[in-house]
Amino acid sequence: MPSRKAAFSGRDQLMAKLVLSPTILAATFFIYGFILWTIWLSLTRSTILPSNHFVGLANYYDLFGSSRWWRSLSNLGIFGGLYVLISVGIGLGLAILLDQRVKAERLYQVVFLYPMALSAVVTGVAWRWLLDPGFGIQAIVRSMGFPHFAFAWIDNPDMAIYTVVIAAVWQTTGFMMAIFLAGLRGVSPEIVKAAQIDGASTGRIYLRVILPSLAPTFFVALVLSVGLAIKSFGLIIALTGGGPGYSTNVPSIFMYVFSFQRGEMGVGAASALMMLVIMMIFVLPFLLLDSRRQA
Repeated sequence: MPSRKAAFSGRDQLMAKLVLSPTILAATFFIYGFILWTIWLSLTRSTILPSNHFVGLANYYDLFGSSRWWRSLSNLGIFGGLYVLISVGIGLGLAILLDQRVKAERLYQVVFLYPMALSAVVTGVAWRWLLDPGFGIQAIVRSMGFPHFAFAWIDNPDMAIYTVVIAAVWQTTGFMMAIFLAGLRGVSPEIVKAAQIDGASTGRIYLRVILPSLAPTFFVALVLSVGLAIKSFGLIIALTGGGPGYSTNVPSIFMYVFSFQRGEMGVGAASALMMLVIMMIFVLPFLLLDSRRQA
């Protein structure tokens, strides 16, 4: 009997490897293969078409010598920081409120999650209409008898990036809420009951018992929100087009403009690799902390 079980176990493992092998090969080719290809393009004088003319680090010198690139990084810092903090904070707050088993909980979940069902382009267009000074929020409030009300951030180069924050938070806060609500519902009720027996208040239970146990949930929410912030392309294109000027440019838009509009694919590839590095800088510490926590 043991030898037969071992034989079946070996066959199961072989079958699992055979089934997974196409997926592993495809992931290796389409992810890591294209990363290597992008690295090569960033070291060549590629224009609108790839080239094998090796130029070393020249594209990186051009990239870091561009004021537009530094403005893109600055915008990403402003947008990404505010977006992650606000969406995660509001999402956590909504999840805690829904965790109180309120009436019509399912309805609230659908309402809060609905924006996530919309594409980034649809969200950008909708918020572009709302923020347009001619017929959006400003025009509506003025028609209500407040002629001096002004809300024209979308046309202001210093404030336009904050309109992107508003639209992005509106779209993904419900998604963050769903993540945290799933985490809250996974907390052991015995731990909560023990804290209640000890006389702890509801606020103290959340602060000292429940929230610390949500460390893996915070990890998932932060990694996803950072990824969404770095990849925010469609929303910004639909909302502001990267303007006024390039006041709402972020690295993803910089990459698109230089690769496909200006025909400097080498510089665009270099910016794409810098986006990957930025993502790794934010994600790797969380991965290390999570691995230490599980060890």
